[in-house]
Amino acid sequence: MIAARHAVSDTLVLALRNLRRIPRAPDLLISFTLQPIMFVLLFNYVFGGAIETPGQTYTDFLIPGIVAQTMSFGGFVTAIGLADDLKKGLIERFRSLPMSRGAVLAGRTLSDIPTNLLSLVVMVIVGYLIGFRFDSSPVEILGGVGLMLLFGYAFSWIFAFFGLVASSGESAQAIGFMIVFPITFVSSAFVPVETMPEGLQQFAEHNPFSVVVDALHTLWTGEPGGDIAAAVAWSAGLSLVFGWLSVRRYKRAVSG
Repeated sequence: MIAARHAVSDTLVLALRNLRRIPRAPDLLISFTLQPIMFVLLFNYVFGGAIETPGQTYTDFLIPGIVAQTMSFGGFVTAIGLADDLKKGLIERFRSLPMSRGAVLAGRTLSDIPTNLLSLVVMVIVGYLIGFRFDSSPVEILGGVGLMLLFGYAFSWIFAFFGLVASSGESAQAIGFMIVFPITFVSSAFVPVETMPEGLQQFAEHNPFSVVVDALHTLWTGEPGGDIAAAVAWSAGLSLVFGWLSVRRYKRAVSG
């Protein structure tokens, strides 16, 4: 019990350390606030008039998808931070301290949750200003928020793995962009899946990103067809798999 309390304490200390970097580097706030606003406005006003979404406005169709995309990109900071810490030898300094070794990864991924929540709130507010409306109960709305934070946390572990295998922060960002960006677009996030060519349509239908987006549509806009249990299972499963891979890679990295 004492060891567990120390591990939790060390994790919280390192998570706070990562969050305290933001006031010292205010440009980081761009990725959490201005960038989501830009994506919402660009997609809504550039593509909104060209894409038909039967049964609902494009704004109502867009917001769940773009929220999910932003949550998936929230782990970029973790990837870059871990890669830079390894390169600068900061991880070696942590190892010399009487602290839980797992706290480095846990603290880094935990610190993504508040920043993801900030991005989510910003996007919902902007979405509301341009016409988005919830068509669900407060419990379902909060359930959607919880699903998005869980989904974002899963991608924090995915990006943690990218940061540990990359040679630099720039490489980690490039790896994440090349892998995650296509997955988010070949999904039900921005266009109806049935409008895609046959090969892409089949991929999009089985894409876990589509599963999560469809579940959020059900929770927030009342659209039928979303499998909430499957979305939670995918998010939890990705967290477990990439958490395990990240811990293994971290042990190899710090042992030389």
